[in-house]
Amino acid sequence: MFSAKEFLRSEVTPALGCTEPGAVALAVARARQEIGDESVRFVEVTVSGSIYKNGIAVSIPGTQGLKGNVIAAALSSVCGNAEYGLEVLKDCSREAVQQAQKYIDQGKIKVLPDMNKNGVYVKAVVTTDQHVSECVIEGSHTNIVQVALDGKSRYELQGISEKNKSDVKNISDQIKTMAYRDLARLINDIDEEDIEYVMEGVRMNMEIAMLGLDPTRKTGLGVGKTVMKLAGDDNDFRTLGDRIKAISAAASDARMSGAALPVMSSAGSGNHGITAILPVATVGKYYQKTREEIARAIVLSHLSTSFIKSRMGRLSPVCGCSVAAGAGAAAGIAYLLSQDICKAEKAMAILVSNLVGMICDGAKDTCALKVGTGAYEAYCAAMMVLEGHELDGPQGVVDETIEKTVENAAAINVEGMKNVDRIIINFILNRYKEEVSAKNAVS
Repeated sequence: MFSAKEFLRSEVTPALGCTEPGAVALAVARARQEIGDESVRFVEVTVSGSIYKNGIAVSIPGTQGLKGNVIAAALSSVCGNAEYGLEVLKDCSREAVQQAQKYIDQGKIKVLPDMNKNGVYVKAVVTTDQHVSECVIEGSHTNIVQVALDGKSRYELQGISEKNKSDVKNISDQIKTMAYRDLARLINDIDEEDIEYVMEGVRMNMEIAMLGLDPTRKTGLGVGKTVMKLAGDDNDFRTLGDRIKAISAAASDARMSGAALPVMSSAGSGNHGITAILPVATVGKYYQKTREEIARAIVLSHLSTSFIKSRMGRLSPVCGCSVAAGAGAAAGIAYLLSQDICKAEKAMAILVSNLVGMICDGAKDTCALKVGTGAYEAYCAAMMVLEGHELDGPQGVVDETIEKTVENAAAINVEGMKNVDRIIINFILNRYKEEVSAKNAVS
């Protein structure tokens, strides 16, 4: 059994930009590490359908709006540093972007989907005139399972995420076998160091939210700014839900548009981290809760998010930031205001019954809409339970226990929606082919 500290350091980590192109960049950087300063001749990256879908249309930090897995792979071959984990591209510069774009224009970078691979899977192969190096990430966004140089294993070099082979995967696998209340008990084990770590996540995610709310900056779709304008700036209970939605959506606005600020992620996703953290922190501030009370409720939000993700999969056809992290936030808010795990479970069930059908159609500007929805509905679910409004027994996806409810939601995700990713990726590939044909016609 892992500790609260081990959970936080594995499942709650800083990430710069979307974690799917981040995983692509990390795999390329780790492969590139094996061949030193040799000139890159070709980079080929094979990814699961989920990685391909989530990374194709999202902006990459530090590139002034360039988007997608291809630019992430190209940039990483120039300036990626695997020691930074999911902040692998934080040394990005204008010169690096120019060199990466040159590689792309020369046809040196290729990213291909493998529809037979599910969840998190990235295989990067970097070729020079002298060597061929490869790195495989599987299971979670930083879980490097293989590194090879010229066909010979180099795993013993122990890169950043190779320690103990799979700390994150081991914890996720353990969570999958646990009852919710056994997992939730970890909130009683956090110490002052954990509180500081959790509150640093609040600071990070609130900082990027303030960037998203800055009226002088264009950030994504501007969901947060629009909702905040409608809500008003007054500290009124009647507008608290709208302000939660605005703050959370604004953080995603900025992140999806490529803001060069990290966020604290949850269960391998930055948008999950935004949704799991900011609603709970905003409610805690409004009700003048202590730092420890807020931190403990946020830890429960993270634990609840990981509980659902362990059943639904790291990447899935269902929108995890609204369903999994939204349920986590509902649990965190309900617990923060009641100190009752039973109420946290009931709030989770209401949220899941509300949003379980929301699909993930890839990481992009409109993710802010879904983050905002998850945050707002998390607040509503928690307040309904606290007002004494609860589901009267099993109905629809909601079952007798939170474990059965999540299993039902996971079955919808895994079985009922198993062709959703394939359909969405076909849309994307056909659109890409049309764009290429149009460019060729013009030239």
